Amino acid sequence: MSETRGETCELSIVMPCLNEAETIATCVRKARQFLQQNGVDGEIIVADNGSTDSSRAIAAAMGARVVVAEKRGYGSALMQGIAAARGRYVIMGDADDSYDFLALRPFLDKLRAGYDLVLGNRFAGGIRPGAMPFLHRHIGNPLLSGLARLMFRSPIHDFHCGLRGFRKEAILRLDLRTTGMEFATEMIVKATLHGMRVAEVPTTLYCDGRSRRSHLRPWRDGWRHLRFLLLYSPRWLFLYPGSALMLLGTAFILWLLPGPRTIGGMTLDTRAFIYAAAAIIIGFQAINFAVFAKFFAISVGLLPKDSGFDRVFRFFNLELGLAAGATLLVFGLGILMYQALVTPAAGPPLSPPSLRPVVIGVLSLTLGLQTILSSFFLSILGLSRR
Repeated sequence: MSETRGETCELSIVMPCLNEAETIATCVRKARQFLQQNGVDGEIIVADNGSTDSSRAIAAAMGARVVVAEKRGYGSALMQGIAAARGRYVIMGDADDSYDFLALRPFLDKLRAGYDLVLGNRFAGGIRPGAMPFLHRHIGNPLLSGLARLMFRSPIHDFHCGLRGFRKEAILRLDLRTTGMEFATEMIVKATLHGMRVAEVPTTLYCDGRSRRSHLRPWRDGWRHLRFLLLYSPRWLFLYPGSALMLLGTAFILWLLPGPRTIGGMTLDTRAFIYAAAAIIIGFQAINFAVFAKFFAISVGLLPKDSGFDRVFRFFNLELGLAAGATLLVFGLGILMYQALVTPAAGPPLSPPSLRPVVIGVLSLTLGLQTILSSFFLSILGLSRR
């Protein structure tokens, strides 16, 4: 079978396009040849993202269906093309001839086998000389892909490959929202978080056929990928750094509580004690942010439901938070009141020996108030969720 004109088909090949007049004809021709040679009932869609050259006219003349994405951005173009696709499966690939549309069979085989998302792996399939800049190949892509695997426990080793296939229904269910290059990362992260079946197949990256420079902006797009990873992982952005600060601050408080300590000729005393208390406060606030962000993201559908998170909040409620906060308040006030009564007899106010209890009292008051306010805020979030 060949390219379909019916209402539905098995496969839609979607190509995002922005001023690709030099290569779009080659890509469409190869895609059509793949459909014909493999007997696949399919279609070719070019999702144009504001081309000012002859890309649209060439694509239409080659028999592709052209859809126009009014909002600029790689993600916007792809979502427009995916929404217009008639196929049960979609394979997307760049329109710059850097991927071989004749070599789509491994993707289709995986999709037919029941996988929801199939990614190309250029490091396994081969990168032709000059096809990927040195920094992208050896630093940027491995670093960002490694971080993503660590943060989201994803099995994917090439997060930024532009050739990938998926079940249309599964991807639409993810409610993808980013409009730029980070769209590629969002797709993998959300598919992993939702427990979808994800696989990789080796694919080859070729030098693209354009005479102009690439649309990719390494530093800007790299930062956007990293920013997305952090924003979608409150644990790594808030929880782990906050927990580390609290543990480190608490350890220093306990270590310095008896008196000054000397390390390598340097004496740590009240200033280090105050810094340690500040670390505890900042860490506690970061942990609060982690809880708020997770709660909000689940409530609005940015992240899937988390059974472990739900179990915690079946135990934790407003009343428990208020009780914990009040206990810290009373403890802190007790220390400060006692210190106010005994300081005049013990020596000058806020001298190093008397400053430690004051810091502990202020720390306890601050954590108590934060606990009470955070409990009320979480209760408000919980009202909307219920």
